[in-house]
Amino acid sequence: MRQRFEYAAAWPFIKLLGILPRPIARAVGVALSQIVYLFHLRLRQVGMRNLAMVFPERSEAERTRILRTEFASLGRQLAEVCHFPKYTLQNLDEVLTFDGWENYLDARSRGKGVLFFTGHFGGWELSSFAVSMRGHPMHVVMRSMDNQYLDRLIRHYRTMHGNKVVDKDDFVRSLLQAMKAGEAVGMLIDTNMTPPQGIFVNFFGIPACTASGLARIALRTDAAAIPVFAIWDSALGKYRLRFDPAVELVRTGDLEADIHANTQKFTSTIEDYVRQYPEQWLWVHRRWKTRPPGEPSLY
Repeated sequence: MRQRFEYAAAWPFIKLLGILPRPIARAVGVALSQIVYLFHLRLRQVGMRNLAMVFPERSEAERTRILRTEFASLGRQLAEVCHFPKYTLQNLDEVLTFDGWENYLDARSRGKGVLFFTGHFGGWELSSFAVSMRGHPMHVVMRSMDNQYLDRLIRHYRTMHGNKVVDKDDFVRSLLQAMKAGEAVGMLIDTNMTPPQGIFVNFFGIPACTASGLARIALRTDAAAIPVFAIWDSALGKYRLRFDPAVELVRTGDLEADIHANTQKFTSTIEDYVRQYPEQWLWVHRRWKTRPPGEPSLY
């Protein structure tokens, strides 16, 4: 009953944002995000705690500015997601530009599969959607949303152009098959995990329990691991979908050490982007919730 109520409450806003012209929808999405910022104390507390840990040298006013701008980024992305049914190859360039597409094509030509990885950064939902619209659908690893009705809607949007959803709790076999077939997989690897699926690597100098599946699959299949980030560019008034060259894997012959080293490389890549565009990362997530044995909670 509660899930139905939550969905019923959200649906009018989803419909409204989808009907409005895109610039107006973005503005409304940003306005809604600021209302959430004002009234959602717990999210503000988590965001400010994370920012204080990561940027102790910055003033509280600067950290507050980053957090409020992050909420705006979330509202802008919400508007874009609501417009997914209106996206076409003809109007896609009004939403984003492709930067470094040749890096993906080079990786794909190797024939061993492509592992796209990114974080909850900028317009992350646009990444796999836009790639699939270009005729390159992928397998998207995701955790089911708590609200089954919203989960069904998001799955529908994500798979409109051929993407396939892979459940986060049971993805290894599907991904290995995809790599064997030379296909592509998209993964978000910046959320808090728990052992044994997660291992501790440094994120902003703080041990963070991080999914090791990407490194395990890359090492096992020799698939190319490519960083992809949908960066909001205010000067352009749209997103830049950036495809970086494939990360060169560490291979020493010690499998567990290599898994750790490559997971650290992937995580450091995300950190580099967050440092460059701090207003576009999901600070309201308790990224450092799981602690190494014996360490106290950070929240």
